[in-house]
Amino acid sequence: MPSFDIVSRVDFAEIDNAINNTKKAILNRFDFRGSAYELNFDKKEKKLHLQAEDSMKLEAIGEMFRSAAVKRGLEMKAFEWEESLPGPAGSSKRDVKIKQGLETDKAKEIVKRIKETKLKVQASIQGEEIRVTGKQIDDLQAVIHFLKGAEIDVPLQYVNMKS
Repeated sequence: MPSFDIVSRVDFAEIDNAINNTKKAILNRFDFRGSAYELNFDKKEKKLHLQAEDSMKLEAIGEMFRSAAVKRGLEMKAFEWEESLPGPAGSSKRDVKIKQGLETDKAKEIVKRIKETKLKVQASIQGEEIRVTGKQIDDLQAVIHFLKGAEIDVPLQYVNMKS
């Protein structure tokens, strides 16, 4: 029976590339010459740490990162931007949490939405993935099309399509 999996994954290599592109952009900007800034990615905590001399530069770094991330194919839904906080010596800092994997509540909501479509498919939660099976591949493609248009606040990928 045809099936596919719904997952929510972020490519950490692309995040590293977006960070490197942001650092290059910062080096080319006149308003950052001689300014202290910090842009680090902690893979264990799945957090991006931003720090700049003032809040305007912090916002500029954030915008440059967003632009670089979109160009690298990363969805902004994968990033949870926390409030900026005062850092040491008058600087500003902000953490960005990277959301990866489908939480149980979000997976249940997606399964419920799939069932509401009345398509002849079955959706089951398997850990941090949802397996969708059906007799016709057209029904599976209709589910993918439906979910792409749905307002879901996590990035979704559709993998392992088997016919």
